[in-house]
Amino acid sequence: MSDTVPSNLVWKRNEIESPCVQICVIHPETRLCAGCARSIDEIGAWSRMSAEARSAIMAELPTRQAAPTTRRGGRNARLKR
Repeated sequence: MSDTVPSNLVWKRNEIESPCVQICVIHPETRLCAGCARSIDEIGAWSRMSAEARSAIMAELPTRQAAPTTRRGGRNARLKR
């Protein structure tokens, strides 16, 4: 019998899970992660936040728009400048 713990058990905790989907790109305009819609400050503080603070952010995430859905104009917008 082995004394090692399976690696997937090491990271299991009794706290709220992170919304991270491993697409970690901060959008330059919204300053939100394109993957999970959290701000860089929220991402950095996540492990130190209370369960209540995490739950509040998780509840708000579906209403956030991490990246604009409209185009910025492309070539035509550049030509107008």
